[in-house]
Amino acid sequence: MSTRILLLIVVGLILAGCDEAGQQETRSLKEILNLNSERVVRNFDPDQIKRGESVFQANCENCHGKNASGTTDWRTPTADGKFPPPPLNGTAHAWHHSTAVLKKTILKGGPPEFSTMPAWENILTEQQVDDVIVWIKSLWPDEIYTTWYHNFEDK
Repeated sequence: MSTRILLLIVVGLILAGCDEAGQQETRSLKEILNLNSERVVRNFDPDQIKRGESVFQANCENCHGKNASGTTDWRTPTADGKFPPPPLNGTAHAWHHSTAVLKKTILKGGPPEFSTMPAWENILTEQQVDDVIVWIKSLWPDEIYTTWYHNFEDK
């Protein structure tokens, strides 16, 4: 997939997440996505979750907030047109991306036209990145995790 197509997809996802007027907070994710899926059981390693939390606290919390709560205005671009760090705890759009995309974003950084997310490649090990991703997923409510799994991982 070309960089241009990937950038267009990312921009589309960001813009779709930014349309507050089109969102109905009272609808469940199952209603939105018409899922009739059973809950997915997570088999996360508790030690990996602890390691991921430690790595997140040391490297990511400064921007993404305590417990990955993000910034309150993450949907509003700053004066330079870039979006602030979003929540990663299941309340924003992180769960709209596969594990591979999450990992690539951490390693390579966010699209520079829209994001200040730095690249962590050569700073964090792949294991540390994997640990952080597992910790982030452990924060997601069951309904979010199930929806994410069926839409992005179970292919």
